[in-house]
Amino acid sequence: MSEPQSPEPALIIQGDSPTGTRDEDAADGIQHSHRMLSFSDALLSIIATVMILPVTHTEISPEQFDKSIQKLLATRIAVYLMTFLIVTVAWAAHTRLFQVVGKIDDTLALLNLACMMTITFLPFTFSLMVTFPEVPLGIFLFCMCVIAIGAVQALVVVYAFHFPHLLHPQIERSAHRALYRQHILGIVLRGPALCFVAAGFSLFFYPLSYLLMATVIFLPYVSKASSWCKGRLVGPQEPAAHSVEFFTFDLHEPLSKERVEAFSDGVYAIVATLLILDICEDNVPDSKDVKEKFHGSLVAALSEYGPHFLAYFGSFATVGLLWFAHHSLFLHIRKATQSMGLLNTLSLAFVGGLPLAYQQTSAFAQQPQQELESVRVSCAIIFFASIFQFAIWTTALLHEAETLQPSARFGGREHAFMFAKLALYPCVSLLAFASTCFLSRFSAAIFHLTQIAVPFAFLLLRLLVRLALAPLHALQGLSLPAHRSEGSEDDARAPLLPSAY
Repeated sequence: MSEPQSPEPALIIQGDSPTGTRDEDAADGIQHSHRMLSFSDALLSIIATVMILPVTHTEISPEQFDKSIQKLLATRIAVYLMTFLIVTVAWAAHTRLFQVVGKIDDTLALLNLACMMTITFLPFTFSLMVTFPEVPLGIFLFCMCVIAIGAVQALVVVYAFHFPHLLHPQIERSAHRALYRQHILGIVLRGPALCFVAAGFSLFFYPLSYLLMATVIFLPYVSKASSWCKGRLVGPQEPAAHSVEFFTFDLHEPLSKERVEAFSDGVYAIVATLLILDICEDNVPDSKDVKEKFHGSLVAALSEYGPHFLAYFGSFATVGLLWFAHHSLFLHIRKATQSMGLLNTLSLAFVGGLPLAYQQTSAFAQQPQQELESVRVSCAIIFFASIFQFAIWTTALLHEAETLQPSARFGGREHAFMFAKLALYPCVSLLAFASTCFLSRFSAAIFHLTQIAVPFAFLLLRLLVRLALAPLHALQGLSLPAHRSEGSEDDARAPLLPSAY
């Protein structure tokens, strides 16, 4: 009996290829996919983020903010979170797919555009879902869009395997290409198959459709959990010679860090843009009102919108600093596992809700009780956006040898500083939320001033780190001459001290 062969190694994300190779591919009508993937990441991040607009633009006056309106708003937020996560599932499938398809031609580029066009229709179907929650047409159209996206991605798989020179070299040279294709098609079509069933149920029992759509989000993790349970009950299985584990949804499988960063940057950029769009749309005085009410004084007219501008600057500071924390985090991450990718997606979903927080705190500035509720909603959104960032950090620490740079691991020079930086926003948002519970009045103005003050907390944190490290560096400088003979060991231990920058 022959020994089982080891599975083929995992795919390595392709970097820039030599200039000569690019020129040869261009002459053959083959293109590298980097620019197309950047375009797709930007578009998908925009689509995922703008779906908050139907929620933020819900017409609610302060006098109408009763329990029924709160329930309606909570329902819309829940639907937004679900659809945001489904869009990120489509993005993750796109990322995995183009780990297999290494190059593109005109046909693949056009098929990708067809997929993107279908994705851009999702916000319209979402608007129907939140505007007419009891009418099944919205969820039916949403499911049909997801099915169309899966169908186009399946066409990409079939076409790429028909022309193997477009595939990753490892697959192109493999003797098991047919099994690869079957496996990849099964993964690509799993989500659309569930949405097909959900579309059917939407015609006569739409609540079950939402449950099936939520299953699409967590299907990879359900599959992983079932495989783990099967391994516990039956025992570990010997890997087959034609293993295709590189394209499974293994929780420890690395994602493309560059695409995770590109998608995340797109979400943060669009959220920041939505804030200023709301300012331009709702806070520019009407020329007739300026003449009649303020006697032609534009300054007096703008002063009426002071709380809105304060809300904008506070919200922008929050978005910017959350991006800053995200940037610092991924600067120290070597590769992102899928569990880290899921936590990043959940963080981005709540970041996408920050325009809603801005709308709420600026709209109810004159109603004390409703103002308190809106501040609590804002604190909750900021807390979940930041705590999932902290969860990415703790998850990375569980496998720090694979996922983190040496300086960010336990004992590394950046470890304590990163811990403090990522813990700052969860602590501040919890403190603000607790203040709304213990204080009879906690105005939106105070909340936004706190948001604007948080950047100074980051600077203070950096200053305190420098002051605390100054004696340590001085002691280290004094001890170096005494241990010059053991220079190699000292050099190995030196990076364990936190840096002062």
